[in-house]
Amino acid sequence: MTEINHSATLLLEDGTVYKGKAIGKLGTTSGEICFNTGMTGYQEVFTDPSYFGQVLLATNVHIGNYGVNADETESDSIKISGLICKNFANYYSRKMADVSLNDFFINGNIVGISEVDTRAIVRHIRNKGAMNCIISSETSDIAELKKQIINVPSMKGLELASKVSTKTPYFYGNKDARYKIAVLDLGVKKNILRCLAERDAYMQVFPGNTSFENMMKWNPDGFFISNGPGDPAPADYAIKTVQKILDADKKIFGICLGLQIMGEAVGMSAFKMHNGHRGLNHPVKNLITGKSEITSQNHGFALDKNSKGIENVEITHINLNDNTIEGIKIKGKNAFAVQYHPESSPGPHDSRYLFDDFIKMLEIN
Repeated sequence: MTEINHSATLLLEDGTVYKGKAIGKLGTTSGEICFNTGMTGYQEVFTDPSYFGQVLLATNVHIGNYGVNADETESDSIKISGLICKNFANYYSRKMADVSLNDFFINGNIVGISEVDTRAIVRHIRNKGAMNCIISSETSDIAELKKQIINVPSMKGLELASKVSTKTPYFYGNKDARYKIAVLDLGVKKNILRCLAERDAYMQVFPGNTSFENMMKWNPDGFFISNGPGDPAPADYAIKTVQKILDADKKIFGICLGLQIMGEAVGMSAFKMHNGHRGLNHPVKNLITGKSEITSQNHGFALDKNSKGIENVEITHINLNDNTIEGIKIKGKNAFAVQYHPESSPGPHDSRYLFDDFIKMLEIN
């Protein structure tokens, strides 16, 4: 296991500075700072494509204590831009682990900082809102870091899905499965594909800029619009594709960014949230059944209830913390989406029924 003992500096966009210990690769990294309240599953979180372009602050006090297992990744690489944590464990105690988290970060060229007051940082950005930050274990020159942070782009208006989408189509699941689902990959997580494959679905995963016409050549039974990073508004290529899917009255299910893209496709708009929802314990109410579920979430944008196009959707789920939209159905269409993550790996399984609902939709001629 590689262990380093080097100082690091965290600078927030508003000039706030924190000093700590370097973790991962020595270097400098930047992005929008956000915090995740999950107690477990750091490996799945770090490899979630929806975190691309963001520096993650872990509120759980211990990170790295059970190492890294290659089978527990949500994509082919680490997707966060950097990590901020309190106690970083260089040594792990799980027999199933393949490598320490620190070596995983070094191999993935990830820069991080530990031994900082994460509670103070969370309180700060909770009150002031999400902002950009920079971490450096190369320099502690605040004036130099301030010059660099000016050039970090704002997440608002930033199109990132194309950065994490597959470059070439690929297949997932059993080719003899009953259902064929075309997946528009905007940053899809492996466990979403796994959940669909477990329900007798065979998938072709397409790059995010694939046209409706090209996906239809495969003659799928339905379409899935995946999660992903960034602002949905500039992803016009995906919005246009979803509009065509809806116009053709095809069956469609979306998750997270997929919900925002679907909303944009029927005339709604999304807004950048003060902090976003990131964690494993967010309460959501299903307005159709009246039941509540504990959900896993990761998003910094949400559909605006007061925007144009709201008349085209039925709101099916709401967040019980702030009343934001968590689920929609498109009126007159076989199309629905949720803002949270029903595949929930890690996390609760309360929402797995949504995959069943999609499969049932595919069964209807």
